[in-house]
Amino acid sequence: MVLLLIAGFVLAALRNSVPRIPEQAALVVAPTGTLVEQLSGDPLARAVAQARGQAHAETLLWDLTDAIRAGAKDARIRVLVLNFDQMTGVAGQPTMAELARAIRDFKTSGKKVIAYGQSFQRDAYYLAALADEVYVDPLGYVLVDGYSRYRWYYKTILDKLNIDINIFRVGKYKSAVEDYTRSDMSPEDREESQAYLNVLWSGYQKAVDAARRLPAGSVANYANTLPQADVAAHGAAGAIAVKAGLITGIKSAPDVEHRIAEITGEDEENGFHQVSAEDYARVLHADNALGRRDQTRVAVIVAEGEIDDGSQPPGTIGGDSLSRLLRQARLDEKIKAVVLRVDSPGGSVTASEEIYRAVQALRKAGKPVVVSMANYAASGGYYISAPADEIWADPATITGSIGIFAEVPNLNRTLAKVGVGVDGLATTPLDGMLRLDVPMSDAARMVLQADVEYGYSQFVQRVANGRHKTPAEVDDIGQGRVWAGVDARSRGLVDHLGSFDEAVRAAAKRAHLSDYKLQFLEPELSWAQSLAMAVKVRAVRVLASTGLADLSDLNPLDPLTKLAAATPLARETARLSRLNQAHRLYAYCFCAAQ
Repeated sequence: MVLLLIAGFVLAALRNSVPRIPEQAALVVAPTGTLVEQLSGDPLARAVAQARGQAHAETLLWDLTDAIRAGAKDARIRVLVLNFDQMTGVAGQPTMAELARAIRDFKTSGKKVIAYGQSFQRDAYYLAALADEVYVDPLGYVLVDGYSRYRWYYKTILDKLNIDINIFRVGKYKSAVEDYTRSDMSPEDREESQAYLNVLWSGYQKAVDAARRLPAGSVANYANTLPQADVAAHGAAGAIAVKAGLITGIKSAPDVEHRIAEITGEDEENGFHQVSAEDYARVLHADNALGRRDQTRVAVIVAEGEIDDGSQPPGTIGGDSLSRLLRQARLDEKIKAVVLRVDSPGGSVTASEEIYRAVQALRKAGKPVVVSMANYAASGGYYISAPADEIWADPATITGSIGIFAEVPNLNRTLAKVGVGVDGLATTPLDGMLRLDVPMSDAARMVLQADVEYGYSQFVQRVANGRHKTPAEVDDIGQGRVWAGVDARSRGLVDHLGSFDEAVRAAAKRAHLSDYKLQFLEPELSWAQSLAMAVKVRAVRVLASTGLADLSDLNPLDPLTKLAAATPLARETARLSRLNQAHRLYAYCFCAAQ
């Protein structure tokens, strides 16, 4: 009886998870939250949130690209609809470029692409510009504001609070620690930041000008003259975008729905027949999974997020957890090559070294490893990329940052200021050298600086080995310097500029494969774990539909907690707690562009 009950739950869960695709439909790409290369957090928590009908905090890039490309060949899909009203956060330009390539591929089918929104800001418009028809709400606008990089600097307040931050670093461009040692941006940080921001802005302009078939410089001119044009138009921002050729016209959402229904036909609610890209991707992935284990495969392992020691959930790179996936690929006889998709600013040196060795083991086993860099492959992110057979990057990838640092806060003077004394003794000069309440000794400083310098020399040697350069050549382009992908290519840190798909084809070519399946390799749930998740999700759906239970306690973060975690001060506090672990060195790049 129990087995029958469990089977019923599983069958019901599977039946409810299969979406129906209309015979004439629009494929709707409407990402919610942040566009990511790997969904973060616990799979069960994500499944429960979906069962409760909560909005997704993230949308997986690969679900969208797979759906769009398959939809181009599906006779049931008549039009591609783009809406980015619920997309939040900052999407990296390389990630958006992957989605843009899929949209361009769809257009080659001859089917229409229609984009509409209440308004379009920079990232959303980068994608919407590719559509055949672009509409904005009568009260909407198109805001293209370029790229920037601002940081908070804490030296003055730390001095006032008598807090000492002991800094150890190698590399004149290694600016990761400067928010504690300065009150403004250093000349070196300003120099490298300006260089890669210019690459981002130039790439954006070229992409949008080409997508809208506008003369070169049109987008820059729009951004530079928008304030004056807005005043002259008395705030009619949509009309300015129409005049500039950025959008097709101004329409309300019901008007756009009517336009789409002309292609797909109306549904029962006077809307249009549609299927979401996420639902469509679920059907595709279910079909593709059948028989995959018996086929020759190229495995894709996504390394997204900060690099930390141990096992980490998706969205953070764990030294142990990512190494296990690399080992799994090495031992699977059907996997002939690996694409390591890196989107990371770095982190722990020890975890980076563990992953580096796992990549080396793959290559020694005769399996090619090709790195495909996404938005960031900097510092530790470059460390784990260095041993690959081949490195591909987007022109706007932020990479390099070959440097090491350590930081240790000290509160001894703060405690003294408020009347707390600290006294005692130790048997050696090194005992208690990382205590927060005792001033750091000269012996401790010597040890930490020597460790950092040794860590840098090892980092340089790893890169020299992988890139076939001398350590002196790597040091010349290292020193913590951040490079855009296009500049990294000219300096030999990257082999090719191109897409993820090109990196996959390069891996297959190195493995001499012509017929293969692509598999995103992720930690697998056991049969029991999969069953438990299906049962829990089904139970949540039942309870939510009947109203028999308040499920709000299943939400791991309430809105106020999420808001607090999003503030710059909260992020810096969390960052300091992560990056001052005892006896740890860090290869990390604070090089995010907004």
